[in-house]
Amino acid sequence: MTKIHFFCYLTTLILIQIVLNCVPISSAPEAAIVTKIPGFDGSFPSKHYSGYVNIDEAHGRKLFYYFVESERNPQTDPIVLWLNGGPGCSSFDGFVYEHGPFNFEAGKSRGSLPTLHLNPHAWSKVSSIIYLDSPAGVGFSYSGNESDYKTGDLKTASDSHIFLLKWFELYPEFQSNPFYITGESYAGIYVPTLAYEVAKGIDAGVKPVLNLKGYMVGNGVTDNVFDGNALVPFVHGMGLISDQLFETVNSECNGNYYNPTSENCEGNLAKVDQEIRDLNIYDILEPCYHDTSSSIRIENTKLPFSFRKLGETERPLPVRKRMFGRAWPFRAPVRDGFVPTWPQLLNSESVPCTDDEVADAWLNNEAVRKAIHAESANVAGKWELCTERIRFYHDAGSMIKYHKNLTSRGYRALIFSGDHDMCVPYTGSEAWTRSVGYKIVDEWRPWTVKDQVAGYIQGYENNLTFLTIKGAGHTVPEYKPVEALEFYSRWLEGRRV
Repeated sequence: MTKIHFFCYLTTLILIQIVLNCVPISSAPEAAIVTKIPGFDGSFPSKHYSGYVNIDEAHGRKLFYYFVESERNPQTDPIVLWLNGGPGCSSFDGFVYEHGPFNFEAGKSRGSLPTLHLNPHAWSKVSSIIYLDSPAGVGFSYSGNESDYKTGDLKTASDSHIFLLKWFELYPEFQSNPFYITGESYAGIYVPTLAYEVAKGIDAGVKPVLNLKGYMVGNGVTDNVFDGNALVPFVHGMGLISDQLFETVNSECNGNYYNPTSENCEGNLAKVDQEIRDLNIYDILEPCYHDTSSSIRIENTKLPFSFRKLGETERPLPVRKRMFGRAWPFRAPVRDGFVPTWPQLLNSESVPCTDDEVADAWLNNEAVRKAIHAESANVAGKWELCTERIRFYHDAGSMIKYHKNLTSRGYRALIFSGDHDMCVPYTGSEAWTRSVGYKIVDEWRPWTVKDQVAGYIQGYENNLTFLTIKGAGHTVPEYKPVEALEFYSRWLEGRRV
């Protein structure tokens, strides 16, 4: 080989190496890309992918995901996993009704396809998001072995960890991006247990190594004592029960409302329930609809104008008339053992009813399922917001020990609460975050959006933050999309909220 040939050969090798080092090799599966969705005629502002990850070849246990790349800079923006609660509720709840890339406008007739518009407050404005249906049996996720539908906290966390490892193998170009785990309601259990599994895997050198930076929980169930004691102070502070009743129940129960030990305590707690029974537990400001034959609608012109305005947001689709299955159980803390899903409770509780017609009509349309690579109904089953197909057990205990472990190891945690949610009241979340015992480094103060108070915040050492959203219910981004995107963006970027 002449010197010239050798020089050319060497130069070529160097150029190849530069290309390999500077340009990430994208191997996102082409079969997973979503190019068009029924109901939407425009162009996607970023790439969308969806499909299944088989986490158990022997059983054929497959978890479904929908991945939305960041509209800003997907190469460097965070990757965020979103989980809805239940247990048994699909994360398309968040996709359709909260912070997904589209706003959904109901079809002209019942059951018809909705019209989709771009959501100006989508969380994909500043991050890439994986919406995951978990565990198997929820949403579009399913298994070839029905024994997998009997599961619990720990098994769900393990399965979701396996999903993440396999997912990042499918999308290796995102392995170095900052990674966060987020969710709401019963995901107050899902998120910290999964984050703990991921952290253990990182410590053990499991490949691929996930770049976990932290996690976020909204109105999340956490601990039976703190959650169980949250309701009475909340309803008193909101002016929903009298001072006299509050003083009596506090005296009779000695501040222990979650586990009454006397008949007098139980009797007075029953009075509290009686006083608040007709309220919407997911947002005390929203009208409550007690049965499917109710003729009351927010747009009913016979209602006072101020009352009609309560359910409106800047979104084309108003806040849902009925909120079903978003947290378990009904006005009670999560206890160890079997956790009935809302469909399983229908015969034993007067459950606040729901109308999830938009999501139901869209996700059960075969053309939509084909477009997003979901199996047909005869394989994966009918899509339901919250399923009764699974039998779920709470077997992880209190989440406080998980939060202490994760934050003490340097993982960031944001615990946020819509302050008008009566299902998982902010009073419980505020109390347990304070109970961790960390030093306050950002004393209770308002945080603002557009020069208006949007809520309150208290910061603790070890990057533990508690934040409220003023006027929001159980599903914060649904009620307050502008404020939700604002605190989400600031927190992810490490800016002062």
